[in-house]
Amino acid sequence: MTTNSSASSSPTSTIAILGCGWLGLPLAQALVADGYTVNGSTTTPAQLLTLRDAGIRPYLLRLGSEFSQTDADSLHAMLHDADVLVLNVPPRTAAAGAYPALLRPVGAAVAAAGVRHVLFVSSTGVYPNEPRTMREADALSSPDASSDLLRAEGQFTPRRGQWLTTVVRLGGLIGPERPPGRFLAGRHELKQGSAPVNLIHLDDCVGLLRHIIQEKVWGYTFNACAAHHPTRRDFYPAAAAHLGLEAPTFCDEAASGKTIDTSLLRNTTDYRFRHDDLVAALAYC
Repeated sequence: MTTNSSASSSPTSTIAILGCGWLGLPLAQALVADGYTVNGSTTTPAQLLTLRDAGIRPYLLRLGSEFSQTDADSLHAMLHDADVLVLNVPPRTAAAGAYPALLRPVGAAVAAAGVRHVLFVSSTGVYPNEPRTMREADALSSPDASSDLLRAEGQFTPRRGQWLTTVVRLGGLIGPERPPGRFLAGRHELKQGSAPVNLIHLDDCVGLLRHIIQEKVWGYTFNACAAHHPTRRDFYPAAAAHLGLEAPTFCDEAASGKTIDTSLLRNTTDYRFRHDDLVAALAYC
């Protein structure tokens, strides 16, 4: 396996996770079990006790238009002793065009705290919906990119040696509380039936991010989803049937939709996916 950092990231390190929700909380729990100290943020006061009970040092923090001095203080406190920041704030939390601004205070806090590594949880939504294979170089992040998400990625590109960032562009998320059979059940004459499915199970989201931290795989941008790419027409009826729901139907149309290539991730790291077969993964959703 190739890595791009010689900096220490042992189980005595502190990991900060900005966003301890559906993905961030189980990741934090896994890292606590590995022996790391984990600082975790939530936007919900009631969730603070949940984090504390899981062995996570909890911080109440809201980004966006309501970002206050109290939030700034919480952000700096969460990062002051962190070796790694896992930035797990989905773009849907921001209005159109506002996602880079939403994360700007985080970049400033990372620099001020001297955080050495950033793990940016991004999305394969950065790629155009075209009928071809998409690799990491097909969507380049920069502060002046056309996409909100690519501009946000660009804000965390390493500069002046302050930190090293690895960006992980996750496919569509499935798992507990997100069974794909519910996504399209009972809908009819849907478009893009021949489009390939690009999904990743929660187990692999957690396992991959944990692996990157443990093995110090820094300085990369990776696509991440299952190797299995059935068509929407084949997969979603099977997913609905697994839940006993009405199967969706699709229009007849020419081939369409992107296929996410994950060969860079698979060739660079030793991580092995638990749920590369999406039909078999339905039993774990």
